[in-house]
Amino acid sequence: MIQITTDLRPLFGAARDQGARPTCMAFAASDAHAGLRDGWAPLSCEFAFYQAQRRAGRSPAQGALLSAMLDALRSDGQPEEQGWPYLQAVPEDHGSWKPPSAVGERYGRDGQPGGANLASIIALLDQGRPVVILTMLSRSFFMPTDDGIVDPANDEQPEPSQRHAVIAVGHGQVDGATAILVRNSWGAGWGMDGHAWLTERFLAPRLFATANLMEAVDVSSSTLAA
Repeated sequence: MIQITTDLRPLFGAARDQGARPTCMAFAASDAHAGLRDGWAPLSCEFAFYQAQRRAGRSPAQGALLSAMLDALRSDGQPEEQGWPYLQAVPEDHGSWKPPSAVGERYGRDGQPGGANLASIIALLDQGRPVVILTMLSRSFFMPTDDGIVDPANDEQPEPSQRHAVIAVGHGQVDGATAILVRNSWGAGWGMDGHAWLTERFLAPRLFATANLMEAVDVSSSTLAA
């Protein structure tokens, strides 16, 4: 039985799909950013990912670092999705992977790392603030129940090599135990239209970082590097 205490799904549009690329961090940060703005307008994950990788000196074949993503949102901002639509695959020549010459208005957002515990996540959710969370995965994450519940088997262990970023968008209880509702970036076919309840038994031993996006910042005068 699921009892919902806080549910921020109305802040968002339909769940998006990162495909086969290592862009979960960009999707989580971009959608958390968009969810804090008035009205739902998806922001460019491609732009955020590009700027984070540029800052960290990482290739588009690698996942983004949380610190670099927060720096990118704060200093470079990101346009709406149409400014640089998401690519299903980057060019084979990574040197040609760069933003269009004109992406439109960019929106910046300050952010900081948060507490890697459920209490910190719940406190922010109760303030109406979605939370970017980084978690290790294991097999139950790939197979939510029909009710959208992810609860590990007794012998199921976290898999440190499988790390993933999602957005905490609600909390409540599943069968009397604390659970966090998350928005994933694997499309509407995962869980309940792209969402699932991670039980405390699943999330507590796998959670290793969070980020809290805060006030909007003006990036209109910043110069973009390409």
